[in-house]
Amino acid sequence: MKLTKLTLCLATLALGVASAASSFTITLPSAITAGDKQLKPGEYKVAVEGNQAIFKQGKTTTAIPVSTEKSTTKFKYTSLETESSKLQAIDLGGTTTKLVVSPAGATGNEKVGE
Repeated sequence: MKLTKLTLCLATLALGVASAASSFTITLPSAITAGDKQLKPGEYKVAVEGNQAIFKQGKTTTAIPVSTEKSTTKFKYTSLETESSKLQAIDLGGTTTKLVVSPAGATGNEKVGE
């Protein structure tokens, strides 16, 4: 019985860690355009679901089409790559994953480099 409870606790802990790792917090200091969406300044939780980045701020949720790239090294911090006031990419801290924002009007199904 104790082994079953221990296994259940460890499985719950593993799921908690896995779900926490799939969500990242970013802060936008000013309004920024991501794809064809306008994001207001503030703190967002960003989760990746398939080929979309889901930006959540309070009750507002915005889906942005993205593609993923793998880096050869882990990103130390979550950081934004911008040009003017347009979001180009997000480097996800603690991972080797970069989210590349698809251009306005794209569906997110495109692969980078094609």
